[in-house]
Amino acid sequence: MRLYAQTPARRNRQVLADLIAVGLMAAAVWFALTVHDAIMMLAEPGRRVESSGDSLASGLSDAGDAASNVPFVGDLLKKPLRSAADASTGIADAGQSMQDAVGQLATLTALALIVLPVAVVLLLWLPARLRWIRRSITLRRLFDAPGGADLLALRALTGPLGDLAALPTPAGGLADAWRRGDERVIGELSEVALRRAGLRP
Repeated sequence: MRLYAQTPARRNRQVLADLIAVGLMAAAVWFALTVHDAIMMLAEPGRRVESSGDSLASGLSDAGDAASNVPFVGDLLKKPLRSAADASTGIADAGQSMQDAVGQLATLTALALIVLPVAVVLLLWLPARLRWIRRSITLRRLFDAPGGADLLALRALTGPLGDLAALPTPAGGLADAWRRGDERVIGELSEVALRRAGLRP
């Protein structure tokens, strides 16, 4: 299986198209990761809220434990401090939820920014490459098969006429020579058909 053409002009176009396709996909991934990092910066307030809530909850809990040691009113003082510590834990949880939401948004955005451009590039580039590979395999098998050169010569005769102008024209014309089974003309015409596909005999 041949991935690239044998003729320089066609091969250079294929390599350039492959490099452009890979470059576009790499650029899409880089851009998506950059956007992901930018969105994740929005999670910083959530981290601060969570940190502040945890610190406040820890401080109030320690204050409640200390207040419980006060004679007579220790339990009365401890109860509101514990309630305030629980409320601070709720604030920390809200900060964590904010971070989770920002993380999910960043991930989904990055996935969309990767999947959509890569899918478009693949749809525009990959079918043409696969078509050329399949066609080159078919033409090569046809050329190597008995009578295949004759069919390739017919393909050359029915294609664009510009490639045929360079061939020496026998008496009666190329088509007549092909009908007569002139091996030299059939060989030249089959080479033209292969060259059109970027292959060499």
